[in-house]
Amino acid sequence: MEVEATAQRRAQPQPCKDGGAKQLPSGAAKPLRHNPLLVINFLLMVVGSAFGPLLLRAYFLHGGTRKWLSSLLQTAGWPLLLAPLSASFLSRRRSNKDGSSATPLFLMSPRLLAATVAVGLMTGLDDLLYAYGLAYLPVSTSSILISTQLAFTAAFALLLVRQRFTAFSVNAVVLLSVGAAMLGMNAGGDRPAGVTRAQYYAGFGMTLGAAALYGLMLPVMELSQARHAARTGAAVTYILVMEMQIVIGFTATAFSAIGMLVNNDFHAIPREAREFGLGQIGYYLLLAASAIVYQFFFLGTIGAIFYGSALLAGVIMTVLIPVTEVLAVLFFHEPFNGTKGVALALSLWGFVSYLYGEIRAKAQDSDKPLNTEHLDP
Repeated sequence: MEVEATAQRRAQPQPCKDGGAKQLPSGAAKPLRHNPLLVINFLLMVVGSAFGPLLLRAYFLHGGTRKWLSSLLQTAGWPLLLAPLSASFLSRRRSNKDGSSATPLFLMSPRLLAATVAVGLMTGLDDLLYAYGLAYLPVSTSSILISTQLAFTAAFALLLVRQRFTAFSVNAVVLLSVGAAMLGMNAGGDRPAGVTRAQYYAGFGMTLGAAALYGLMLPVMELSQARHAARTGAAVTYILVMEMQIVIGFTATAFSAIGMLVNNDFHAIPREAREFGLGQIGYYLLLAASAIVYQFFFLGTIGAIFYGSALLAGVIMTVLIPVTEVLAVLFFHEPFNGTKGVALALSLWGFVSYLYGEIRAKAQDSDKPLNTEHLDP
């Protein structure tokens, strides 16, 4: 990942070329006018986080077995962003009436492109780990394990973007870790039918690995945006954010497609569709819905980072856990024992602790001058 820290230690943010675009690092306070867009991205995350895992789990429950395919579905919806980007390009070209300079087709710099491709490869690996986890774990267990990404996000945000680590953040990390440990001690108690103990433990470990990797990806995306603004002086707009998401989605999808080719999954899809429990039409509808819903999730996540921070995106994902838990119990009749209840309570307690700490810290800093050098060591 090309984010050379030493080369940028003294980089200063340049004057913003576009008053309506983001120029300060992501950790800075955002204008109130950005709140409606933050709400829109939050709603996208709600749809993706609540229904994405359910759709993928339904794929495995009704006869699907292709891990690489389910990994690909998590990013295959990236072409949906081509329409708004094309509209933006046409709008920018019309506004350039004097024709003094050619309207750029892409806003990304080569360095940002390289960094985004690296994030895309990380996303592809993360999707594969998550797909393996959902293949062998109940959605309720997987969701609680994924909540530990908040702890990983907090740790990596401290290292990469100098996000403050308060006593409340430490408390949140400890609570989330204890919740995951409790599930680990009770591992196998909710093992689905047809899943061996070895597969269950493999899914458990891979889901934790997916949480750790995603916890790294969020601060890396935030750092990439901030470094782009500091290095080039160019405005970081939401159009640029969508360009990043397209590159991430394309790279991750290509990563999964190569895995499918090696595993001969493309030839197996028609046969799997004919034998699918919901029928052939239901099979393809499920695949399409999964791709669309997960695209909502990833677009909402990167938007939450743009208008908020990496930690805010992690917090939103954590607070949505109860929604996924309830839906998993309602649709799949998954067992919800006392251990899961305690682990969920600890996860929510950790979220509340972190949120309270952030609100308190922002209240204390509201009268202080904005620090634009928080990326310096």
